[in-house]
Amino acid sequence: MLKHVLAVFGLIVLVAIGIFVWLAWPDQAKLDVNAVAGARPDITAPRQQVIPTVGTADPIGWKNGERPIVAAGLRVQPFATGLDHPRWLYRLPNGDVLVAETNSPPREGGGIKNWVMKTLLGRVGAGVPSANRITLLRDANGDGVAELKTPFMTGLNSPSGMVLFEGQLYVANTDSLVRVPYTAGETKITAKPELVIRYPGGGNHWARNVIASEDGRTLYLSVGSSSNVAENGLDQERNRAAILQVFPKEKTFRIYAAGLRNANGMALNPDTRALWTVVNERDMLGSDLAPDYLTAVEFGDHFGWPWYYWGGYPDPRVEPKNPELQQYSKRPDYALGPHVAALGLSFANDVRLGDRFARGTFVGEHGSWNRKPLSGYKIVFVPFTPRGWPVKGAKPIDVLTGFVNADGEAHGRPVDVKADARGGLLVADDVGNTIWRVSGNQPVVAAAR
Repeated sequence: MLKHVLAVFGLIVLVAIGIFVWLAWPDQAKLDVNAVAGARPDITAPRQQVIPTVGTADPIGWKNGERPIVAAGLRVQPFATGLDHPRWLYRLPNGDVLVAETNSPPREGGGIKNWVMKTLLGRVGAGVPSANRITLLRDANGDGVAELKTPFMTGLNSPSGMVLFEGQLYVANTDSLVRVPYTAGETKITAKPELVIRYPGGGNHWARNVIASEDGRTLYLSVGSSSNVAENGLDQERNRAAILQVFPKEKTFRIYAAGLRNANGMALNPDTRALWTVVNERDMLGSDLAPDYLTAVEFGDHFGWPWYYWGGYPDPRVEPKNPELQQYSKRPDYALGPHVAALGLSFANDVRLGDRFARGTFVGEHGSWNRKPLSGYKIVFVPFTPRGWPVKGAKPIDVLTGFVNADGEAHGRPVDVKADARGGLLVADDVGNTIWRVSGNQPVVAAAR
C-alpha cells in the first residue's frame, strides 16, 4: 500500500515538474526580427506564456577605447562620459544639451512577481537608484565633445522628458509635470519648481516624455501603463497608456489618444507637423509578438491596448472583454519588431549624416529582456517620403549597433536620440553611462554661439 502511495505521489511530482518546465520553457523566436517590421509585418498566432521568456543581456559597460559600431560612412565618439544612468536628452536654443540622469522609482509591494521584476531589472542594469538629476553638457569649442558637465537641476522624482516653452523649462517627473523660469545660457536652476499637473506615477512604465504641440499653446505628455495587459485591473490604468494634451496656462489636461501601452518618444513630423510616437507593445505572447511600433497619432485615436494589438488582434488574457472596440482600434503605421523596446524618437531634419539619412526618423531601441534571441539594442533609421510617411516596403536601417557582444553581454543600452547644434546625432546610453555622438566623416566645424 505504501509503495503504491509513494508511486502515485512520485508520478504527481513528475507531472507537476513537467508542467512547470513546459510553462517556464523559454519561447524561441521562429521569425527574424525584420519579418515583424515594416508597414506589413508578419503577425503570427500568439504563443501565450504563463511565465515570461527571460533572455537578458547582462551589463558589462565599455572599456577604454571601446565604442559602438556605426553605419558605413559615419563615425562615433563619446560626447560625454561618467554619467549616472543617462536616459533622456533635450537641446536648448543655445546648443547646450540637457540630460536626465534617472531611473525607476522604488518599486512598491512584495510577492513573487515584484521579486522577479526587481531581480530582472538588476540584471539588465536598471535596478540602481535614480540620480533624480538633470545635467547640462556644453561643447563650447565645437569639437564634438562636451567640456562642461555640471548639475543643472536636482531634487526631482525620476525625471525624463524636458521642453522649453514660453520662457519656462518643463520637466516630466514620473508623477508630475513641473516648470521653472529659464534664462538663456544659465548653467544651474535654483528656483523651486512649480507644479503644473499631476498624473499617475511609477508602475512598470514609469518614464514620461513631454513635447510642445503643433498648436503653439499646448503640450503632449506620454504616460505608460502600470502593467503588461491591465492584469491588476483597469482601475489602475486611469489616465495611463495614453498621450495627454496639457494646457499649461489652465494647469489642466485631457486624454489626446489612448490604447498606447508605453509611448515614450514623441516628435512632430517636420514635413506635416503631425504627432508621431514610438510604442512598447505587450509581453508574454511569445518571442514573435507583439511588434513595437512607430505611428502617427491624431486626437481621439485608440490603439487597442490592452484588449487588442496591431489594429484589432484580440488578446485573450484581458478581462472584461471589449468587443465594441475592435473595429475602432487603430492600426499603427510601422512595426519595429518584437520586444525591441523602442524608446527614443527624433526626426532627421536637424541631423546631417548624408543623403541616406536625410528624411525619416531615428529610433532608440533599448533592447529586449524577454525574447530569444535578443532584439533591439541599437539605433535604427526609418526612411520617410516627402509626404510624411514611411517609405513603402522599407525595413529599419541600422545606424548604431555593437551594444551587445558575441557572448550576449551588454556594453550599453541606447535610449533617447537627439540632434546636436552641429548636425550630429546624440545617443543616450543608460547602461554605458555615456552620451555618444554620431557624425559624418567630414571634419567637425565649430558653430557660432
